[in-house]
Amino acid sequence: MRTAQEIRQILEEATLPEKPKKTDYRIGCIGSGFIMRDCHLVAYRNAGFCPATIASRTRSHAQDAAKIHGIGTVYDTWQELVKDESLEIIDIAYPPDLQPEIVREAVKNPSVKGILCQKPLAMDLAGARQIAELGETYHKKIAVNSNMRYDQSMRALKKLLDLKELGEVVLATIEMRAIPHWQTFLTEYDKLEIFGMGIHHVDIFRYLLGDPESITCVCRTDPRSKFPHVDGITQYTYQYQSGVMATSLDDVWAWPEDPCMKDIYIKWRVEGTEGMAEGTIGWPYYPEPVPSTLRFTSRRYPGEWIEPRWERVWFPDAFEGTMASLMCAVDTGEEPEISAKDNVITIACVEACYRSIAEKRTVSLAEILNS
Repeated sequence: MRTAQEIRQILEEATLPEKPKKTDYRIGCIGSGFIMRDCHLVAYRNAGFCPATIASRTRSHAQDAAKIHGIGTVYDTWQELVKDESLEIIDIAYPPDLQPEIVREAVKNPSVKGILCQKPLAMDLAGARQIAELGETYHKKIAVNSNMRYDQSMRALKKLLDLKELGEVVLATIEMRAIPHWQTFLTEYDKLEIFGMGIHHVDIFRYLLGDPESITCVCRTDPRSKFPHVDGITQYTYQYQSGVMATSLDDVWAWPEDPCMKDIYIKWRVEGTEGMAEGTIGWPYYPEPVPSTLRFTSRRYPGEWIEPRWERVWFPDAFEGTMASLMCAVDTGEEPEISAKDNVITIACVEACYRSIAEKRTVSLAEILNS
């Protein structure tokens, strides 16, 4: 049996992204907003990756990002960028309703070996399937930037579950009391929280526990978000054939603002037949670099909490992991860890949530995938 010190070291090492054999793939960056400028490009610079060109809907924004991050070429449009045959990887950070068109053009470039799509992959299941099919047709590796899978506490928790240190999972929960900064394009959709924030939790349950049998979702609007929307504050529950339940409460109201005291956080907990793990997500404190946390207790380590530690944080460090995973797939010819084909099922889970809201019932995942 492992000692407490051994399992702590295993969990700390599990948070480090796999390194690709080749790190200087020439990357073409599409988009220059917060996610690209302050997350992708910061992580890539820290990892020694090679963003070579950039384009955005506003050229001046692309120029600013290029200047900050030392990118040599700025294109007026993404249409020009995707035709650049010096590029090997295309990195997209554009609104999801525009993403299928970009992928449709990018796969035609013979030099492009991989494409990193932003999440959500598309705004509906048909669009997600189309992107996955484009990858297969043109033999391109297409990955999705579901970056919560590279949050350090989630990587460590996944390792803990794979090692069966908690026994069989009984219940998993996420409690989010945090106020996202809604990206401007989200105000144009009536689908808000699940596509804009909750999709992280929708996807992470799949990463940790596999695909659910059915999903139940309820919601109300968020008083702070003044534009029309269906889902502001949401709660959704995955049910598994094994009996496991996984539920997330996404409270984007969280705080009525000053002069009330603030209590912002994201907590998670997984209970098993042999032990229990709990932790926090550091993202709500960005730009302060607060690492996520994990601690667990188990019958195997009586009377002890085991608490690994790491210095890296979700924003921006997790974005190295999603790109590195795509590069590793290009290296080996295997599917990316977060492939478009896999992510189609995440979009199906999102659609199950919205159908559950609209029809006020539990929805089976098979019903969505077979529709």
